[in-house]
Amino acid sequence: MLFNVKIEHSEDGWYVAEVPALPGCVSQGKTEEEAIENIKEAITAWLWAENQKTHSAAQWNNECKEIIVAV
Repeated sequence: MLFNVKIEHSEDGWYVAEVPALPGCVSQGKTEEEAIENIKEAITAWLWAENQKTHSAAQWNNECKEIIVAV
């Protein structure tokens, strides 16, 4: 999967990375490279958490069929 990431150099010297398509998916690093590596981890965690929420909601709906697809 590909995501657009917005990186800003903050006043306190940190690089802040944000994924606009994933609300609340933000990370930072002391360097731009570190911020990019950290946002990759944050994206993975964000997607996992969303999957868990969906999975939990699906358990309450008997009419729901759950499948897994690769993208």
